[in-house]
Amino acid sequence: MDRVYLLLKGWILNCSFRPGDYLPEVEVAAQCNTSRTPIREACSRLAEEKWLSKIQNKGYIVAPISIQDIMEVYQFRKLLECFTARRTAKVISPEEIANLRKMIAVESNPEIKISEVIEANEAFHRALGRLAQNQRILDELVLILEYVHRLDVLSVQRNAEWVAHDKIIAALESHDVKGAHRAMAVHIDSSRDRMLRLFWGSEIPGVR
Repeated sequence: MDRVYLLLKGWILNCSFRPGDYLPEVEVAAQCNTSRTPIREACSRLAEEKWLSKIQNKGYIVAPISIQDIMEVYQFRKLLECFTARRTAKVISPEEIANLRKMIAVESNPEIKISEVIEANEAFHRALGRLAQNQRILDELVLILEYVHRLDVLSVQRNAEWVAHDKIIAALESHDVKGAHRAMAVHIDSSRDRMLRLFWGSEIPGVR
């Protein structure tokens, strides 16, 4: 079941299964090269995690995304990541700063694929979560970044504009705790506002 669960979740996160898509058991089982029982079990687990919505006696759909969903994701993300920025600013080493710079170097390359920018962005924010040395915060951050990942994938299909990380890096390098908090807050607010501009009144299927 774990294989099927991870496969389906990956397709949801990368929007092979888009918000609002209906998932017929027989077709999904064929795509996963498995029987219907593991599909039911994986879908039930994904429904508990809010990735899918169950339709009584009919199966599952990929949960639609609302403006309220986007607002809540970014509110929670801001709480978590302002904490990680403050905490990391106190303890980060020059070597760790260099590693973070390498992760986001792709942002200055105009020829880079947008999928690589999304990957680098997620790696950067996960790395900050690990450097903050609070496992409970990291666990929650990993989950919220999965939701952000799906929003990023959907958003770049309409607009490849990106919110850079240079001010966060500068504050971390200076061990400026308040500055790191402020830079992260601005970064997340800017990311949220970008999403809202793209999705408000959107004609993207599954977004309401």
